[in-house]
Amino acid sequence: MMPRRTRAFPFAAAPLLAAAPLLAAALLLAVAPLRADDDPAATLSPELGRMIDVYATIEREAADPITADHAIYEGAIPGMLRTLDPHSSFFDPSQFEQLKQMQQSEVKGFGTIVSILPGRVIILQAMDGSPAAKSGLSAGDEILAINNIAVAPLEPEQLVELLSYARQKAAALDVRHPGNIRVFRLTLSPELIDTPSVDRGFQIAPGIGYLRIKSFEQRTASLVKEKLDALGGSNLKGLVLDLRENPGGAVQAAAEIASLFLAPKQLLFSIRGRNQMEQEVRVPDTADPYKFPITVLVDGRTASAAEILTGALQDHDRATVFGEPTYGKGLVQNVLPLSSNTGVALTVASYYTPSGRSIQKPLASGSLDVRVAAKPGVFRTDSGREVHGGGGIEPDQLVFRQAESRLLQVLDATGALTTFASEYVTSHQIDAAFEVTPTILDQLQVFLSARDIRPGVSDWLHDRDAIQSKLRQDIVNLKFGVEKGDEIEMQRDAVVQKALETMREPR
Repeated sequence: MMPRRTRAFPFAAAPLLAAAPLLAAALLLAVAPLRADDDPAATLSPELGRMIDVYATIEREAADPITADHAIYEGAIPGMLRTLDPHSSFFDPSQFEQLKQMQQSEVKGFGTIVSILPGRVIILQAMDGSPAAKSGLSAGDEILAINNIAVAPLEPEQLVELLSYARQKAAALDVRHPGNIRVFRLTLSPELIDTPSVDRGFQIAPGIGYLRIKSFEQRTASLVKEKLDALGGSNLKGLVLDLRENPGGAVQAAAEIASLFLAPKQLLFSIRGRNQMEQEVRVPDTADPYKFPITVLVDGRTASAAEILTGALQDHDRATVFGEPTYGKGLVQNVLPLSSNTGVALTVASYYTPSGRSIQKPLASGSLDVRVAAKPGVFRTDSGREVHGGGGIEPDQLVFRQAESRLLQVLDATGALTTFASEYVTSHQIDAAFEVTPTILDQLQVFLSARDIRPGVSDWLHDRDAIQSKLRQDIVNLKFGVEKGDEIEMQRDAVVQKALETMREPR
């Protein structure tokens, strides 16, 4: 079994909709009425008749009985949509009701951020005022069971699923405090949790800000502005904008953020579809953009609205893009109500960057016209720089996250550093200037040896600096919160450091 990297998991639930993908565009609940001469029942009468004949034969002859709802809702209609593209979906009455409720619902959870390891869940932070904090949970506590389901036998993927399910209603947790063998049980009820879409903002180097946007929501642009002004506003020397693992969200929010950096009237993106006129979205005339240099970080999970923002900044030569090619999801989808309280999510158009590149990648299945929707080739930025089309955003500089050594993978998979950090925090005073000293590293080696982790001298020396940084991050996570720990992680992040290196070069 390959070791797995420790993952931070926010124990705060968003509503789930298992039947359909998240939509890139705003959900529209309106449909134009058909004229009498457009009635599909009249023009498709022979084909509909054949479908009825097939259904009647199945109902009469099939070994197992079927119902009309099952045959139509789960068979005929989804089969028809599969001939369009993988993203178009049908909603039966119960699924459509869930979708409407999801638009009106709010994020609930217990207010903790946890580290997920094979067979272990350790709390890194309990948010102030959250159900977790009110119950006495704090950093370093270990969750041993959830609703009588033991954590120890479960793999990380199973733990993520269990946590996601448990946080939707009251849950019983068996917990152990660090350094204490006694297990106690408590029951948490989920409450509304404020999980801002801009979750990190700090100065990563003197005069250079770092912002991480996790998704695009109604208030994301205002949060970006607030964070930037708190970091120095127009006096900043530069900004690292981290959009890695950002799946997108509200396109309007991405447009508002782009308008913080681009000149008035500059094109942000365009929309093209078969049955609608091309639309262009531009920066408002009243925009007063920041002037400092920008670098944007992306990866294979950067998608949708995050790609729209990245493409606009890149095409106007406003930002240099670092990282890996983005996901390539640039479809405009509308949700249209149908009869009998059903609905359909239908792809109606595609998004294009200012230079004319389609964001949507070619699809392996379905019949979107990729010759139009994802035209490959060379496009030009405002200054004449070459950028390539064909789906997604190609970075200006390819930079991959550094692969971890076998020793670091073992330490992550076993949770050894987190466990040592938890015990260390409970028995030592930690201040804001804390550093991992050689003495602490010696103590760590003794701790690891007692757990049958005995790296060779060359392996230890090779990874010593990384281990020192990771251990410091874990200790700071537990003592001061994960945001402070993230500041340490960014100092060893290869993509972030490459972006900083470029920003520091003389211009």
